[in-house]
Amino acid sequence: MQILSIQQIDRAAELLRQGELVAFPTETVYGLGSPIFHETAIQKIFSAKRRPADNPLIAHISSLDQLERIARNIPKEVYQLAEAFWPGPLSILLEACDDVPLIARAGLPSIAVRMPAHEVALALIEAVGEPIVAPSANLSGKPSSTRIEHVCHDFEKAIAAAIDGGPCSEGLESTVLDLYFGKTARILRPGSITAKMIELIIQSPVLCSDEDQPLCPGMKYRHYAPRASIQLFYDANEMQSYIETRPIRKRVILKREQKNLSAESFYAALRKADEDHLEEIIILCDTLTVANHALYNRILKAAGSNVRHPSEFT
Repeated sequence: MQILSIQQIDRAAELLRQGELVAFPTETVYGLGSPIFHETAIQKIFSAKRRPADNPLIAHISSLDQLERIARNIPKEVYQLAEAFWPGPLSILLEACDDVPLIARAGLPSIAVRMPAHEVALALIEAVGEPIVAPSANLSGKPSSTRIEHVCHDFEKAIAAAIDGGPCSEGLESTVLDLYFGKTARILRPGSITAKMIELIIQSPVLCSDEDQPLCPGMKYRHYAPRASIQLFYDANEMQSYIETRPIRKRVILKREQKNLSAESFYAALRKADEDHLEEIIILCDTLTVANHALYNRILKAAGSNVRHPSEFT
């Protein structure tokens, strides 16, 4: 895998047009990209990530003209939201044009679209000349990549190149808003753009979905999971009792007060635990952490069956 600098965007675009896979930085996480109309390359994404075929991809655009090339019957709310939040970490689920490859949208009639707030990503899309579909640049089920070394770890021999754009500023994937299925706007995946922020722009209610059907990435399968087991606690005293009564293990404790638990650092912390061959990750979910819906969503998905809900301690 070639490591490209931000000055080598033309080289990255050339590889993409040739059907090779290129990882690139965004403000949220690193993406693993293919031109949206290159079906053979899109198949390579699923193979390289070991990604289930029923897990759709997000299309990344650099202009509203590109949006109108891949989506149709676009509601007026999209343009209101674009003015407020694009470029930025908001993906919007819309009706796809017929020529958007079915493999990119997992056979669904919809496509999720966003405009990333990262100059490298935008320049790369412009250089390719069409939207780029890209999931996060990590092996499926594992923590997302927020640094170039994470991409290298997962795909050293599996993709053509990666652009080193430094650490991602947001650290968690975009909010996904459904404006296609159903009559009311729904958030399918929480991110830093919240329901209240969206409601202020579109002047109508926004629901939070509990849908199991994978209409967008991150809805059906376990995600963000390190090899180390994860234990969640909602009370500091209960956490301390657990630590004192369990055999000594190679573990790390993540909590907001120690400044090692945040949206920006979460995936890197999970990856560091595996790099250090830790057996256990303990996470203290205090009230502020639980109130951060995007971060708490990723914590729950990473923990999987080890979730301990606050009601257990009341």
